Amino acid sequence: MIRATLSVEEGCREPFTGPVECDESSFGGHSKGKRGWGAANKIIVLGILQRNGIVRVFPIKGREASRIIPLIRQTTTPGALYYTDNYQAYASLAVRGNHIVINKEKGRPKGRDHINGIEGFWSYAKHWLYHYRGVPKKFFHFYLGETSYRFNHRESDLYPLIHKLLRQTNHSKIAPFLVRNP
Repeated sequence: MIRATLSVEEGCREPFTGPVECDESSFGGHSKGKRGWGAANKIIVLGILQRNGIVRVFPIKGREASRIIPLIRQTTTPGALYYTDNYQAYASLAVRGNHIVINKEKGRPKGRDHINGIEGFWSYAKHWLYHYRGVPKKFFHFYLGETSYRFNHRESDLYPLIHKLLRQTNHSKIAPFLVRNP
């Protein structure tokens, strides 16, 4: 119930303004077969981080622009400054605002621009979720919501925040999240 409440809370935020970093990552344990983006049994997650601020994350079913761009539109305001890697799905962001593409050489960004903030979140989330030694896909969005809540409130004492949130949240608001399919 706590993870569901935190997931709902993380989904209820105002759209980001100003500079944002967008990136995607895959979550899941080691499996036989293909590695990288085509690996089996991986969950792809889109992350959008407001620079020096908060993160929003979304499990997605694929890396196509048709899945990524609508989420970015819902989460950011027109005219934002977008920092992304050179993945082709982000190409249309230049129409919505300023778009800076980060080119990498041997895993390091070339030049002064970077997307270290969202990549730092990926490290944080994978480190946090590693301790569970596998999360069922059916409940992954709860764990992801909890992780983003913890990241967004990392400077605060979480106990009073979560206690207050649990007292204020209506159960009917959480019920649709409890029956969600992966």
